[in-house]
Amino acid sequence: MGGGQDPNPFDEGRNAGNQHQNYNASSKLSPLSHERVEYEHGTSVNMPFDTTSPMDLKAKEKELQAKEAELKRREEELKKREEAIARSGIVIEPKNWPPFYPLIHHDIANEIPIHLQKMQYVAFGSWLGLILCLSWNLVVVTVGWFQGEGVSIWLLAVIYIITGVPGSYLLWYRPLYRAMRTDSAIKFSFFFMTYICHILFCTFATLAPPIFIEGKSLTGIMPAIDYLTWNATLGGLYFIGFGLFAVETAISVWVIQQVYLYFRGSGKAAEMKRDATRRTMMAAL
Repeated sequence: MGGGQDPNPFDEGRNAGNQHQNYNASSKLSPLSHERVEYEHGTSVNMPFDTTSPMDLKAKEKELQAKEAELKRREEELKKREEAIARSGIVIEPKNWPPFYPLIHHDIANEIPIHLQKMQYVAFGSWLGLILCLSWNLVVVTVGWFQGEGVSIWLLAVIYIITGVPGSYLLWYRPLYRAMRTDSAIKFSFFFMTYICHILFCTFATLAPPIFIEGKSLTGIMPAIDYLTWNATLGGLYFIGFGLFAVETAISVWVIQQVYLYFRGSGKAAEMKRDATRRTMMAAL
């Protein structure tokens, strides 16, 4: 055996154990608050540590619980209001017509029974027809005023349109719409009373007899014939107005006839008689 020392094969295990001890010692070093970890591909990532204290977490939890309780309270209040509205019979009607500037609620396709929709559409057409008649009447009477007929007929034409358009909607079209939707005998009866007045006005406007300012505040047949003798242009405009009012009258007569047939056929007339008899007996008692 020479003076040199032979390598001991068992020394490898001892060296590995020493390396393992060195690694454990180095791994026990306390990390910094923000460590930068270097990856093999040369990228680095900051690893922040959450420093939120337990007190902050409890405060946030209490805040969320308070918000949740407030939302539940509001939901319960809204539910109670909706139930109260439903019990009182009040119907919330969002305005949706005309589409470009909603003024009224109108949804025949979704709210009126399908077997009544045609009737309701024709009634809606008669209401729009009345608006057209009164608008044309105002234009023609304005032309007559400019041609020396005086301001009185123009003021009457203005009164017709500013009272007739909203008045017809409130007095007979909306009652008919609600009667069709709810099948209410009382609403049907109110519609009949007001719609008869509408038909009488349209008939009067079609003729336009010389009663109010010689009848020239309405574009009927009588002033149209009178104007033709000396002003053919104005007479022709009045004749157009006469045609519009005549068509409006015919459509209105058809509407009230169809509504009345449905009213009788559905038994609403008998229901009204029974209600009237019951109210009379209660009043007598």
